[in-house]
Amino acid sequence: MSKAIREFARGKECQIRIYGVCNRNNETVVLCHLNGGGLSLKRSDIHAAFGCSACHDEVDRRSMKIDKDTAQIAFYEGVIRTQELLQKEGLM
Repeated sequence: MSKAIREFARGKECQIRIYGVCNRNNETVVLCHLNGGGLSLKRSDIHAAFGCSACHDEVDRRSMKIDKDTAQIAFYEGVIRTQELLQKEGLM
């Protein structure tokens, strides 16, 4: 299932959609995992969101254009939207 979800993310619309950050470039969309799994472990793919490169950088705190709490809320909203897409496609 995980590989299918990661492959399905390619070319999709960003689901994190951070206002003023999102580059809306579907070519840069990947499956983004929330940091915090510990020991460089990623969280499960079902707890991830389709995100463009700019939103991914913000969620991972590489760019820090907005505060951490706002980025985290946007990520969780993206997870919900992503899960809805995955359910429609029968991948979840």
